[in-house]
Amino acid sequence: MEADWEVEIGGGAPVIEFDWPGFIDLRTHPDRIVEIGEAADFPPLGALLLALNAPERSPLWTSKCDLWEPEPATIACYIDLLPLEGKVFAEWQQAEIFCRKYVARLELISLPECSPDRNSESSQDRSIVLVIRQAVAGSTEGFGITAYLSAKGREQADAAAALVGVMTAFSGALPAAAPPATPGSKLQ
Repeated sequence: MEADWEVEIGGGAPVIEFDWPGFIDLRTHPDRIVEIGEAADFPPLGALLLALNAPERSPLWTSKCDLWEPEPATIACYIDLLPLEGKVFAEWQQAEIFCRKYVARLELISLPECSPDRNSESSQDRSIVLVIRQAVAGSTEGFGITAYLSAKGREQADAAAALVGVMTAFSGALPAAAPPATPGSKLQ
């Protein structure tokens, strides 16, 4: 599996917006996952969205996703990610540090081959690319990350199975949620 990151800021690049008409806050309403059509069409995407929004486990929240077949025997998805702390990364360098660490964790994960003919599939047929973008969360502007996950197979069913593996790796490499802030001691 290939994992990498890049920056796309300015010059007409997409902007991540959380306040759009179809936004569903899965962090506070995980039961609303049934309202996300892409998750209904591909349940492993629903499981990944719930993991990314898990209050006790994830330092992230999601604002948008999509699932599509860019070419035969290929399946891909994207998920817009924002940090729970601060609603956006204040500086793009903060998002860069997050991406570098996430990619390093992903590189430690080895995925099993999905095809019975192990020579027909390669790790390059499965990828995760994290793209740092400008983001707007209400009145807060900063940066977020669009995660692109994709897999290719000999047939569409092989590609779907491979994408499940990519999603599992992505969830497994998720950084731990920061512990809740506690008030400092006021010893005198």
